[in-house]
Amino acid sequence: MNETLILVLAGGVGLLLGAIFFGGLWWTVRQGVSSPRPALWFLGSTLLRTSIVLGGFYFVGRGHWERLVACLLGFVVARFLVMRLTRPPVENHNSRVKETSHAP
Repeated sequence: MNETLILVLAGGVGLLLGAIFFGGLWWTVRQGVSSPRPALWFLGSTLLRTSIVLGGFYFVGRGHWERLVACLLGFVVARFLVMRLTRPPVENHNSRVKETSHAP
């Protein structure tokens, strides 16, 4: 297989792993804050998400540092994508409010 294609696939897998990790973190926080046992949610989620990501990196890398770097790059990109997609809605600040002056 072409090495460029392998690196692109490694980046795609990193993107998927990042989406699983950071999307799972977002979901866990939403579930954990309303749970009567939040420690179980956070501990179980941390162990599961970390195991999936470490296994994925191990599978993708297979002794090639270039693949690991591509996978890590996809993982970091996924972090920013999940942050943007899970951002709370922005309030409308178009209304004009007269500001008060602080000096006479």
